Amino acid sequence: MEKETINRLKSVIRDIPDFPTKGILFRDLTTLFKDAEALRLVADEMKNLYSNLGVTKVVGIEARGFIGGSILAHALNAGFIPIRKPGKLPADTVAKTYEKEYGTDTIEIHRDSITPDDIVILHDDLLATGGTMAAAYELVNAMHPKKIYINFIVELSDLNGRKAFPPEAEVTSLLVY
Repeated sequence: MEKETINRLKSVIRDIPDFPTKGILFRDLTTLFKDAEALRLVADEMKNLYSNLGVTKVVGIEARGFIGGSILAHALNAGFIPIRKPGKLPADTVAKTYEKEYGTDTIEIHRDSITPDDIVILHDDLLATGGTMAAAYELVNAMHPKKIYINFIVELSDLNGRKAFPPEAEVTSLLVY
């Protein structure tokens, strides 16, 4: 991505100090999503990354991963699959419980959403510590698709979130802080 595009996108992301707790600098992507030009730039950059890879499904992580994931699925003519918190999906699901900084959390995906013929992109808006996406990767990987790519709009590199993934995982972030 060109430096000018990176600077443009970073300029519309709002920094909120001490949210959700003191000492945290929160990168608020809602200001990027509401900016039509910035949203189009993100969509174009994500599409360019994956357009020739035969992607059949994009999996978005609740909730902000639904935004970019849906846009990416549409751009690639692929299906969209949500990963949600427990009890939110209506059909038979598989679940993964994982450790967070202060306890555990669980995510679910429909059991019939991924097949061995699928090439999948897992998408979320931001990579911090990587716990949720690592759990999502394990869920999807257990369904044995042909290939899994992992994509973020923003990566907070000082939190070392990439270490949450196995070495063979292909992780791409558009913007790195």
